[in-house]
Amino acid sequence: MAELSQETLGKETLLFEQLKSTGRLLVAFSGGVDSSYLAWAAKQALGDDCLAVTAVSPSYPQSHRDMAEEIVRDFQIPHRFIETAEMERPEYRRNASDRCYYCKTELFERMEELLDGSNFDAIAYGINRDDQGDFRPGHKAAEEHRILSPLLDADLSKSEIRGLSHRAGLPCWDLPASACLASRLPYGTEVTSGRLSQVDQGEERLRAMGFRQVRLRHHGELARIEIDPAELEAGVSAEQMEAISAAVKSLGF
Repeated sequence: MAELSQETLGKETLLFEQLKSTGRLLVAFSGGVDSSYLAWAAKQALGDDCLAVTAVSPSYPQSHRDMAEEIVRDFQIPHRFIETAEMERPEYRRNASDRCYYCKTELFERMEELLDGSNFDAIAYGINRDDQGDFRPGHKAAEEHRILSPLLDADLSKSEIRGLSHRAGLPCWDLPASACLASRLPYGTEVTSGRLSQVDQGEERLRAMGFRQVRLRHHGELARIEIDPAELEAGVSAEQMEAISAAVKSLGF
């Protein structure tokens, strides 16, 4: 990993200063790169006056839950799981291009319930500078609910967050970019628990075969497997192809 620049280290200092001014803070924490670094930073700045909150639903990959549990355990970050019910929202299940808006709305409403009657003061989530160039319906939900975006306010990019995460010893620092399981379904295909489970199990099986960056795209009876080209430089043997086929077909594809 390249040495961090003074500019990047200065941004981290600014981040800590901003976090100290938030009061007691809830952090939306998925176990991905950005939210893990934000949860770690909140712990450094606020001690036990922060709480990392992980939403559990059928759209949340098991691998993310495993990473979240490892991080909060190893870095002693206050944490709790909550149940979210985006699957009960017809707007979410219909899976239009604004699906993420309804998912994030559900998350932030559940986190706001934690604020009621508690001594927490604010909620934050892990959007960064690079995310501004993407189509982000979830950010609209964050703005509507006045969710803080400390990484964005500190002008931290994805690469800077990876570098700072590596420096902090976070095990997720080089994780491939990921998204919720519903993103594996084409727009217009209804989001169901069964389809999400097929995707989650399929990707877990592919990772168990040694592949690191994988996607299983759900197209009804057809599964389309995507693997990082860098992992395929040596090719895929006939035996590996047969193993992939057997593992995925056994899920109903």
